[in-house]
Amino acid sequence: MGGFVGREQELASLDSLLGQVRSEISTARPGRCVLMRGRRRIGKSALAEEFVNRSGLPSLFYTAARADAQIELRQLMDDVSASGLPGKDVFAEMAPSTWNGALQLLADALPDDGPSVVVIDEVPYLMERVDAFEGLLQRAWDRFLSRKPVLLVLIGSDLSMMEALNGYERPFHQRGTEMVVGPLNPHEIQRMLQLSPADAFDAAVVTGGLPLVCGEWPRGASLWEYLHGALTNPVSALLVSAERSLAAEFPVEAQARQVLQAIGSGERTFTNIAREAGGISHSTLSRAADLLTTKGMVAGELPVSLRPSKERRYRVTDPYLRFWLSFLHPHMPEIERRRGDLTLRRIVSRWSTWRGRAIEPLVRESLARLLPDDRLPEAPTVGSYWTRSNDVEIDIVGADRGPIARELRFLGSIKWLENAAFDDHDLAALARHRAALTGDPVPLVAVSRNGVSCSGLTASYGPDDLMSAWG
Repeated sequence: MGGFVGREQELASLDSLLGQVRSEISTARPGRCVLMRGRRRIGKSALAEEFVNRSGLPSLFYTAARADAQIELRQLMDDVSASGLPGKDVFAEMAPSTWNGALQLLADALPDDGPSVVVIDEVPYLMERVDAFEGLLQRAWDRFLSRKPVLLVLIGSDLSMMEALNGYERPFHQRGTEMVVGPLNPHEIQRMLQLSPADAFDAAVVTGGLPLVCGEWPRGASLWEYLHGALTNPVSALLVSAERSLAAEFPVEAQARQVLQAIGSGERTFTNIAREAGGISHSTLSRAADLLTTKGMVAGELPVSLRPSKERRYRVTDPYLRFWLSFLHPHMPEIERRRGDLTLRRIVSRWSTWRGRAIEPLVRESLARLLPDDRLPEAPTVGSYWTRSNDVEIDIVGADRGPIARELRFLGSIKWLENAAFDDHDLAALARHRAALTGDPVPLVAVSRNGVSCSGLTASYGPDDLMSAWG
């Protein structure tokens, strides 16, 4: 059940494409293709499976396995034989020996008089293992597949390779509609887990909106109830999903994993990451950071300011992976020997500080979605500001552009504590930091989990306000 709460938009998009196929059956090229990408274990395959099941149409679901090209070909033949495609017998009779022949026979196996669905999962594996696969796919699509009333769904977790598949001057350019499958957003998490807005944001920074992890969270359970259950179950999705994703993402790049772990442990500057990663060279770190950034696993951000800055900081983009790297990965041995209680105690002791930092990107994204409203103007860039020494840090900087702004539209502070409101002391600190950034009376904003107890702010937002940005 959990995998499809909040997937209505994606299912509707697939339905719309299938509707185009149905409406153009009598034309020369009724076929449609969708390129579906998203992080590993985000639920792409389950989404496609659900769509196929709901459609009730003749279909094929084939998953590549990073194997030798001939092994992949035999698996395709087996999957066609086990499918509901009306012309599947042609594969048994012909037994194609090449991918070119197999894709042509696949088109022959599809019905002419009604729509069908073909799903090819883990397409980047085929791009790696099958010589000139993109060209073969393009040729098969143009000559055979697009002439059938088929919705072809190509799925991949390697974001850069899936983007390249549709890239300019690549064989398959503009032949497919792109679909990005993201994590469940805070509103979808709130609905699925039946939590208050504040508790749903906490769930978002722990689960990252991964459907598999959210699916194990008992409805209405508190964060601590959920963590107690997950940490005493050695095969819980919370414990194993990250390791499985990383093993698939980085089968050989040990340095990239090392750098990711250093960033996930809380190190954010280039120098500190290099030190935490075992004193690796700056060139090695640069290559690893570029790989992680290309894969969308790490963001390297600059402060939003009226002046240029070189003070880049890195963070792990996936909240769940940040949580796992901070609290779970270093202590897997104790969890495996059934001492998850020790891990839980450690999380409790560090929770307030860790969550205060982890919630910041989610708050900024919520504001970017929410504005403009009756309190604040639109801000095309919502970022943050810091100095090298961290003597000035501003959690929220709304600007006309970034990272070098022409105009600062508002500045803000985030206080995400259960039992303390945003108060005069917090406001004074924010005003002091504003003075270090600009002499202009830029509006001041507070975002607080537990309300505001001072006056002098242009606007303030709580969990309910932020949640409305996602509804």
